[in-house]
Amino acid sequence: MDRKLVITLTIVMILSANLLTGCGKSDGQNGEASAEQKAVELSYSVFFPPSHIQCVTAQEWADEIKERSDGRINITIHSGGTLTKAPQCYEGVVAGISDIGMSCFAYTRGRFPLLEGLDLPLGYPTGGAATGIATKLAFDFNPEELKDVKLLYIHAHGPGILASKKPVKKLEDMAGLKVRATGLSAKLVESLGATPIAMSQPETYEALQKGVVDATFCPIETLKGWNQGEVINYVTDTSAIGYTTSMFVVMNRDKWNSLDPELQEIIDQVSQEWIAKHGAAWDEADREGLEFVEGLGKEVITLSEEEEKRWVEAVSPILDNFKKKTQETGLPGAQFLEAIQVELEQHK
Repeated sequence: MDRKLVITLTIVMILSANLLTGCGKSDGQNGEASAEQKAVELSYSVFFPPSHIQCVTAQEWADEIKERSDGRINITIHSGGTLTKAPQCYEGVVAGISDIGMSCFAYTRGRFPLLEGLDLPLGYPTGGAATGIATKLAFDFNPEELKDVKLLYIHAHGPGILASKKPVKKLEDMAGLKVRATGLSAKLVESLGATPIAMSQPETYEALQKGVVDATFCPIETLKGWNQGEVINYVTDTSAIGYTTSMFVVMNRDKWNSLDPELQEIIDQVSQEWIAKHGAAWDEADREGLEFVEGLGKEVITLSEEEEKRWVEAVSPILDNFKKKTQETGLPGAQFLEAIQVELEQHK
């Protein structure tokens, strides 16, 4: 009887051990499955401050991707240039300092020789138009200068205007002015007889306040979005030569290639939808910017039709120079500008 009991207890212990071992394997397998399903964590460097409408729109983009991926993609935004400063943002993405980045092509002048054409003074009517055209042209031409990243989309502000501490009512009033400008807008300033001073938006408020610059070329939304309306006195409507500043949203190529095709498709789909959202955000911001400066009692100056023609004529050599320069380096600059102008006619 005792021997049978011992045998029975032994069998029970062996079965229990096997069950426990089986549970352990099951837990391990579940743990591996959980690890496989763990969210992809992505960092996103944005140079706009967190309260700016474009940073808010970027956050909504990230939230939408997280929702559609059922939490499999989690994007953390580092706003205000805290991860990489605006001029270093693109190279920061290439180097993997951030997985995704948003900044201006113009902040690294010469780095994007064909896409610089997007920022030329072509008379962009709205931010929505500029955003749609910039993204379309970048994907249509697919320039070599973007081969080291995954382009998600581009957005671009509404027509650049002149905000100044002194009144500018005619071309001659530009003489001697020190004007904040970036990229090709620096050539715009020179063609109008003023002196360009290169700096990013985060530096501009203090520069205007301290008199380092007398004026800034910018979309009117900037006067509220960056509070620059507080340190200027006049706004001159120069939309006849309305340039834009195109802003990339790009992803580290290795990180992109590491994603499952399903996750890549989600990011692409949401990005496509957010082109129009960023454009609409720029236009809404422009409306708010105008209301802001008017509320501060700043004077808005409208150029006469004759004066507008003088300004358009003054900047025309910039377009000719772009075509010549790109032709010399084997880039299709003339075709690029022609394509932009066709798109602009459709928007008009």
